[in-house]
Amino acid sequence: MGSAGETNNRNSATSSRRRRGGRVKLRNLVALITAIAWPFGVCAQQPIPMIGYLSGGSPESDNIPARLTAFREGLNETGYAEGQNVAIEYRWAESHYDRLPALAADLVRRQVTVIVAVAGAPTAFAAKAATTTIPIVFNQGIDPDQTGLVASLNRPGGNITGVTILTAELAAKRLDLLHELLPRAAVVALLVNPTNPVTASETTSLEDAARVLDVQAHVLEARTPSEIDAVFETLVGLQAGALVVSADPLFTNHRDQVVALATRHAVPAIYAYRLFPAAGGLMSYGADLADSYRQAGVYTGNPQRRQARRSAGPTGGESRVRHQPQYRQDARVDDTAAVARPRRRGHRMSRIIANR
Repeated sequence: MGSAGETNNRNSATSSRRRRGGRVKLRNLVALITAIAWPFGVCAQQPIPMIGYLSGGSPESDNIPARLTAFREGLNETGYAEGQNVAIEYRWAESHYDRLPALAADLVRRQVTVIVAVAGAPTAFAAKAATTTIPIVFNQGIDPDQTGLVASLNRPGGNITGVTILTAELAAKRLDLLHELLPRAAVVALLVNPTNPVTASETTSLEDAARVLDVQAHVLEARTPSEIDAVFETLVGLQAGALVVSADPLFTNHRDQVVALATRHAVPAIYAYRLFPAAGGLMSYGADLADSYRQAGVYTGNPQRRQARRSAGPTGGESRVRHQPQYRQDARVDDTAAVARPRRRGHRMSRIIANR
């Protein structure tokens, strides 16, 4: 009996130890699972920032010449990389400015962290109308103080800041350069998009310059690609000897069409961006678009810098301007009676773009 009792006691002790060991292992397993799952729970509670990218252009136009890439590089300079620690929601108007309010409102509904408004002044105005709380970083080609986009250059205030590039202000300079090349062209035309707020300032600047140069200027309007075709028919009827194309995203997005029409009708033209000589156009004079997009990326990724710009410093800054015109290498103008070499052309030329 004694032996049997001792045996039962030993068996009971062994079973108890096994149960305790099982409970210890179960607790360890639960602790291990909790330790593995905890970081993912934290990530779920703290989502990565989301940038709303609002553009008046298209995916193709915004990445030529590497503008979208430059924007991402600016973000990288502040420690953000798309797909890693920041997400970007893209909205494209594709030159249809009437779509911008709905696209901006959609980004606001998605509660993005910041809105980047690029490719045209209407984009910035649409973003501003959609929200007074979400920070906005714009990239546009006209004085934001002059258009009422910001309260003042020194103290923009509100929730908006950004980068201003020279486009409208350079319209007169483009006409001057074209006049140097074609001093006997008595009639010139300006191709504009009337739906763009920049147009009024650009038109005034060019008309003032035309009076100084004693040439007759005609303003031709196009809102759609089909209207661009009609404009060139009108231009031929006016016997215009030269054309200045405004820096509107509509013309940038359809630059192949514009350049082809200018070539077909033998109208020498100057453009705002080097994209056009690269596509076969005669010449361009304007800002470095890629650099302005990089700056916008830096402001987007740096909240402290955005705040400093809005409250104390000047609005953004002017992007680098290509102070010399860009010429196509095989550029020829057939009307020899009207052509003269630009004064100091060799001194002014910074880049010749080959088209073979």
